[in-house]
Order: sequence, then C-alpha cells, then structure tokens
Amino acid sequence: MQNHNQKLGVILSAFIVMFSLSPMLVSAKTIMIVGDSLSAGYGIQPQQGWVYLLQKRLDQQYPKQHKVVNASVSGETTSGALARLPKLLQTHKPQIVVIELGGNDGLRGQPPQMIQKNLGQLVQISQQAKAQVIIFGMKIPPNYGTAYSKAFENNYKMVSQQYKVKLLPFFLEGVAGKKDLVQNDQIHPNAKAQPILLNTAYPYIKSSL
Repeated sequence: MQNHNQKLGVILSAFIVMFSLSPMLVSAKTIMIVGDSLSAGYGIQPQQGWVYLLQKRLDQQYPKQHKVVNASVSGETTSGALARLPKLLQTHKPQIVVIELGGNDGLRGQPPQMIQKNLGQLVQISQQAKAQVIIFGMKIPPNYGTAYSKAFENNYKMVSQQYKVKLLPFFLEGVAGKKDLVQNDQIHPNAKAQPILLNTAYPYIKSSL
C-alpha cells in the first residue's frame, strides 16, 4: 500500500511540474504600447508593424493568452502621451506598459530635463495603476551636438534607475542608419525592419509576462 501511495505521489508531482511549465497557465496579460510613429507603423501597412507582429508571436507561443493594445500615435511627444495616459490606463487596464517615446521631443530640441521629467511621470502614473513598465531608449542624430545627444540618451538610464524599471537601451539597434531598412525620409523603419524591431523588443516583453 505504501509503495502504491509513493507511486501516486510521484505521478502527481510530475503532473504538477508539467502544468507549472505549461505556457497555457501563464496568467493572461494586457500589454499596452505607448509610442510614437515607430510603434504606430508610420508609412507601412498596420499588419507589417512590429506591434502587430508582437501579437502574432504571442498568439503562437501563448495561444489566446495575451492581448496587445497599440496606443501609439505618429508624432507623439512625452507631453502628449502624459495627457492621454490616465484614460488609456483606465480603459485598457494593462498589466504591462511599454513606453516608446522621446524621439519627437528630441527632434524638436526640447530640454532634456523636461523630457526626463515627463518620462518619469509616465512611469509613475503607470506604476500607480499597478502596471509593470518597460522603457525603450532612443538616440538622437549627432547634428544636435554631443552635449545634447548625451543628455538625451542619459534620460532613459536615469528614469529606469530611479523607478527600477526595465530599459531597452536603444530600440532602433541594428536598424538606424541602414539605408535598406529605413523609408525614403531616412528616419522611419520600413516593413523589412519591423521583424528586427520585434526581435529587439521581444525579450524585454516576454520576461515581464
């Protein structure tokens, strides 16, 4: 009888391990992307964009588990997103918020201190809504001057350290400056670049699930 109970215990333990490793038991999460044209899919078809491809990959790895909400707007700034964020959080109740912003602020020459303050507030508001936050870092073209470029890039590191959130150092890694991967404006990634953006972003998002 004792042997029978031991065998039963072993079988039950094996089942528990199997189920705990199953992706089906990952709790369903809503991932909200708050970004600018890089995530809104400027100049390409919606189904070609990295955010659409993210949903596709999640559906393959975790069937019918996770939902991606794309709250990105072309031309968006950190100030514009701050005005929109409370309602977005209330409407979608995301467990994960990805902040992909700051590029347009930088291109307009906004003071780095202001960009940093806004990014910090975006993180804070998201955390108050009980969401995990991931920040996607950005770089600015060198013609803005070394001091400005450094201060701009440093914003992301400072905010991620202050609020203890994950930071992807440079979202356009492997894409920026490559003529075959950007549109005619030499800024926006083309359709060919979108899977690269997804592969850059995906480890950060997956580890938050």
